[in-house]
Amino acid sequence: MTQPQWMILAILAATLCLFLYGRWRHDIVAATALLASVLVGLVPADEAFTGFAHPAVITVACVLILSSALLQTGVVDMLAERLLPTEAGPTITIAALVTLSVVLSSFMNNVGALALLMPIALQIARRQNLAPGKILMPLAFGTILGGMTTLIGTPSNLIVSGFRRQMGDGAFDMFAFTPVGVTVAACGVLFVALIGWRIVPARERAGADSFDTGAYLTEARVAANSKAIGMSLREAEAELEGADAQIISLVRNEIRLTAPHTAGPLREDDLVLIEADPETLAKALDSLGLVFGATPTDDDDEEEKEKEKEKEKQAQTSDDDAVGSKTKEQEKQEEQEKKIERSIELDDAELVELVVLPGSSLLSRSASDLNLRERFGINLLAISRQGARIQSRVRHTALRHGDVLLMQGPGDLISEFAANAGCAPLATRALRAPDRKKMIMACTAMAIAIGVTAFNLLPAAISFLLGVVLLMLFRVLPLRKMYEAVDWPVIVLLAALLPVAQATESTGAAKLVAELLMNNVAQGNAIVALGLVLVVTMFMSDVINNAATAAIMCPIAISSANQLNVSADPFLMAVAIGASAAFLTPIGHQNNTLILGPGGFRFGDYWRMGLPLEIVVTLIAIPMLLLVWPL
Repeated sequence: MTQPQWMILAILAATLCLFLYGRWRHDIVAATALLASVLVGLVPADEAFTGFAHPAVITVACVLILSSALLQTGVVDMLAERLLPTEAGPTITIAALVTLSVVLSSFMNNVGALALLMPIALQIARRQNLAPGKILMPLAFGTILGGMTTLIGTPSNLIVSGFRRQMGDGAFDMFAFTPVGVTVAACGVLFVALIGWRIVPARERAGADSFDTGAYLTEARVAANSKAIGMSLREAEAELEGADAQIISLVRNEIRLTAPHTAGPLREDDLVLIEADPETLAKALDSLGLVFGATPTDDDDEEEKEKEKEKEKQAQTSDDDAVGSKTKEQEKQEEQEKKIERSIELDDAELVELVVLPGSSLLSRSASDLNLRERFGINLLAISRQGARIQSRVRHTALRHGDVLLMQGPGDLISEFAANAGCAPLATRALRAPDRKKMIMACTAMAIAIGVTAFNLLPAAISFLLGVVLLMLFRVLPLRKMYEAVDWPVIVLLAALLPVAQATESTGAAKLVAELLMNNVAQGNAIVALGLVLVVTMFMSDVINNAATAAIMCPIAISSANQLNVSADPFLMAVAIGASAAFLTPIGHQNNTLILGPGGFRFGDYWRMGLPLEIVVTLIAIPMLLLVWPL
């Protein structure tokens, strides 16, 4: 093993460990791997950022924008409303829902497809008297299966196609993935609809009025007239037993008490951190006369902010009177003040549950960082994080994707916040009021992009860029929405890992790994080698991002084919299928993470349906690969 080979393998090993550790975001880890490769001389400095110009990266960004147009204009809402049955039993309903999710995720971002169909799935769960997880897990797996079927179904397919183009054989066509992908997806849908949903753990009793988001952690204040005043914590906990809730901690005078039971009787304005199910949360507070809300210190801070704003407003008004017009800053401030007034004065404020999506602007930020009441006129009452107890105070808790937030405020303000912050509603919601003209334009732009790609009139990146330009010309989406539609962490991840993957190939490290696998495991058998590449890729995608998996495995797959003196196409297709088969863990794919809280799942719940599904994928994919892409 040469020095460059062991250096690139060491960087890849460290990168995989950091992916598994999960403390850093995937894009940060990928950027660090690229930097390390440049510093040790494995990637030339002038080629470090060539990944951002890679056709796969451009295509991913364009597809995300086109997908957003289909969502925002109501195209997908209309399809879901018209195609899903309302009177059928659970098997047929789940089959229809999962099939729709496969079709949608074949041509649009699968996270967007899941976010859109999730509220519909929850309605189906209530109508069918099922635990929500029994609908949500099949739905999430369906959106993942759909990514196997087309070139644009998932970023990993675009990466695989890019490696084929670099080999000199040309990129894969738009529907080159379809024969194998559709067959595997169809068998997966049959398994999920007939067997899979039945073995999903039920984390909520049948017949419950709402879905199980796990226990909420919320802050409740001891009001002046509360019967909790003078009670010890043990006495208060005894009162809460009927509401199936428990006290986690106590905050007094902005100080969290590490030994709350020694703090003496409860006092007015104490903050009690309570863990309770959504259905019993109100009952728990009522049993002790506790109330949602900020501490007096927080209220004083808000009053001081309001006074400062009023002074600034008066000063700006005087200046504006002198010039005869208002500034944009004043208009924006007045708009925010109206939101605050609405949130304070409205008696019919709603309680809405939102799930934090991957890529949300809320990630790693807390409610105190966001100034929700000041900026949006809404309040964060509680947080549910399935599988982990939240130890910090609610307003100081850094949010993660998959968290479920209980928001209070006017419905339209909460909807505005959700749209801007990257959250999906989990309650029943009305369909968007579609603009028929924009719906037609969005469908036309997507159809033109797909058609031009399918007939090889233009490369995929140029074809989908054409679709984006059509959206701009016809003003289907505001420019700001287009930029917001791009999942920038995924773009950085792809662009940073592609030069690192090329270094794996150029140093001969990929060839070295392929030789070890082929000689020691496959024993020179091409079919065994193909299955090995598929299985290794599949299990890697269960623990790290599927795009990263594809970038790492493609050079190994090509080298394996070269070692056996067979075509590289089936090996590359095996990587594509394996990278899109992340069903064992909640961290392997964003959609698995997204259903973790709303489904009430635990980390170990996924393998129960995921492992049999991966076996089905393997058993169907290998003969189909050999049939469609002969060795």
